[in-house]
Amino acid sequence: MHKFKDLRVWQQSRLFCKSVYLATKHFPEDERYGITSQMRRAVISIPSNIAEGASRKSKRDFSRFLEIALGSCYELETQLIIANDLNFLDLNTFEELSSKLDEIIKMTSKLRTTLSS
Repeated sequence: MHKFKDLRVWQQSRLFCKSVYLATKHFPEDERYGITSQMRRAVISIPSNIAEGASRKSKRDFSRFLEIALGSCYELETQLIIANDLNFLDLNTFEELSSKLDEIIKMTSKLRTTLSS
């Protein structure tokens, strides 16, 4: 078992939630139950699955939850692109969020690789 609060990837993904929430706060009101909700659920899923996986007793189980977290990362990446296409995000915010997400993806993938070795 790992102490999830000590994992840098969990810490970064938790902080990233706030960034996404603040960015989606300005989305059109009629998207509250659409892309706004989807993006918020996806971003919360990332640290949540890392935490849940860290509680598992086997590396294999933890790796599976990291895989789910990565799926949420790629889901969110797609949603960021769509939000940018729809001009819900300015280019600066889109690039900043995409860059942070890319770093979280790299950290999660690296942790997953270390569990396999």
